[in-house]
Amino acid sequence: MSTARLSQAQLNQYETEGYVLPTGPVFSEEKFNRLKAHFEKKLAEWPGDKRPEAMDTPHFQDPALFEWALAAEVIDLVEPILGPDILLFSTHFICKPQGDGRRVPWHEDSAYWKGRLDPMEVCTIWLAIDPSTLKNGCMKVIPRTHNTGHKGFSDYDDVDLTSNVFDTEITPTQRRDDMAVPVELAPNHCSLHDARLMHGSEPNTSSIRRCGWTLRFMPAYVEMNQKDADTHVIYQARGRNLAGQRLADPTQSYDDVVQERMRRRRSFH
Repeated sequence: MSTARLSQAQLNQYETEGYVLPTGPVFSEEKFNRLKAHFEKKLAEWPGDKRPEAMDTPHFQDPALFEWALAAEVIDLVEPILGPDILLFSTHFICKPQGDGRRVPWHEDSAYWKGRLDPMEVCTIWLAIDPSTLKNGCMKVIPRTHNTGHKGFSDYDDVDLTSNVFDTEITPTQRRDDMAVPVELAPNHCSLHDARLMHGSEPNTSSIRRCGWTLRFMPAYVEMNQKDADTHVIYQARGRNLAGQRLADPTQSYDDVVQERMRRRRSFH
């Protein structure tokens, strides 16, 4: 049973501005603390030769994460935006270590998924695991860019991968950095943003780690290109599988999918 967690004013802001900050914590204190402890264990086991910003699709091999990723507290946030039939598209821990956390270049999530989803309708929940502030490189968004300009498919220039999380960035002439709004969040609080919204973040040179968990949902009528079936799986979050797509089992680990992603060096951001 759903209990919508966005007011009409918040829903209007999301539709107009492309993002919104829901009020209050996402989970109970006890449930959030268990999530954070679970993440800390994952981070402790993360290979030392891999950047901690790159913990993409951890749920593929860690079914325990679905306790939180498919929780009613989460799905109730996106149902007012996406409707009652919802799929989980992806998740990603983006952990910027203190001192040398890398910059996230200006980008649109949709640009990484061009040709993979039809139509391009995805809502991202950005859940703060740590405090996320200007000091430690919080996300910044450029309001209204989800339905103006290039509407999710801007042109990109190459950037230095040794100091950035991604190797491309929206070309400066197609964005308005002066309009950027910081999204500062306390732990267990979140923001929502449209996949087509321009966003990014500064490096973390502070003494405080900055970790967030992105959870990406889409209406169940959105279809994933079947050419990606070997490197990505999707899950029913609520309601019906409207397009009759192949769905993954949240009780299973998909090691083969992860191995194929690594072989092809495929990332869904």
